[in-house]
Amino acid sequence: QVRLVESGGGLVQPGGSLRLSCAASGSIFTIYAMGWYRQPPGKQRELVAVITNGGITNYADSVKGRFTISRDNAKNTVTLQMNSLKPEDTAVYYCNAVPLSNLSWGQGTQVTVSS
Repeated sequence: QVRLVESGGGLVQPGGSLRLSCAASGSIFTIYAMGWYRQPPGKQRELVAVITNGGITNYADSVKGRFTISRDNAKNTVTLQMNSLKPEDTAVYYCNAVPLSNLSWGQGTQVTVSS
């Protein structure tokens, strides 16, 4: 079974940056478009960034211009560069396929934006 492992979260001040990474245990990135999702406290999980097999990207309006998604199919990794972070970006961040398939969710990585 393929596992997704997210890392790179932490506590950062407003305006700061973080770089999240997602590693898969198998060669799945050539099969799926991949995305970063997030779940703020007390809210539903939402999709914030997508990258297709061909490298086409799309972003939620709330993060457009601040977040950048990228992928390395050879290394089975997807990254999310987050700049100009805001308190409302606080959430647990997950990677998974887009649209969702039979890939299990990883544990996610906590991002907290606070002064």
